[in-house]
Amino acid sequence: MAGLIAGIVRSSADVFARRGIATPQLVAHVMAQISHECGAGRDVVENMNYTASRMMQVWPSRFPTQASAQPYAGNPRALANKVYNGRMGNRTNSDDGWNFRGRGGAQTTGRDGYARVRKATGLDVIGHPELLIDPAHFLDCAVSDFINCGCLQYAEADDVVGVTRRLNGGTVGLAERKVWLGKWKRALEDSAVAPRITSPPTAPALPTSKPTTVASIIAALVAAFRRA
Repeated sequence: MAGLIAGIVRSSADVFARRGIATPQLVAHVMAQISHECGAGRDVVENMNYTASRMMQVWPSRFPTQASAQPYAGNPRALANKVYNGRMGNRTNSDDGWNFRGRGGAQTTGRDGYARVRKATGLDVIGHPELLIDPAHFLDCAVSDFINCGCLQYAEADDVVGVTRRLNGGTVGLAERKVWLGKWKRALEDSAVAPRITSPPTAPALPTSKPTTVASIIAALVAAFRRA
């Protein structure tokens, strides 16, 4: 996504300071979850284009048979409304499931989830869901959702399972999240700096020497992983 890395870098110092992400460990947990949830910036909006067989695996209680799933195969809007409406604050017989499907760095889902982000950030993400993936607000929305979900106390305890359960509702992708956490911890340890910084770089170019700020680490890692 054009400009996403630069937006994360530019906003990181302010976001971490305002949200109380005040230690390298907290930064590592936040960024590990974001990295996994949105595929390091490649999957910033939930893809609801499923085959019938895949729907039966993901939502077995909703689609117990091939016949029950087939009408929604290759129909992302209908599927989102089918599986998400009537819960998470989404209204029945509406487009809420589609409008408030997973978005952003934390894959915020549901009208209630969007409302929490709106309250925390002041951004009208309900009226304008695209704000969740706007590079200027991407990191702030994701961090606010991380906090909204109750992840912070588990991150402070270095409990990646607890963080994942709060953000994901389960432990989907736990092994991959642990890998991301290890990468972020190593990068932050190598930097030997605290995450509070005052002058983040304005471009996402990879540094030619060891990163010296959290913002430059973010730029380096996310750019490298997206090119992998």
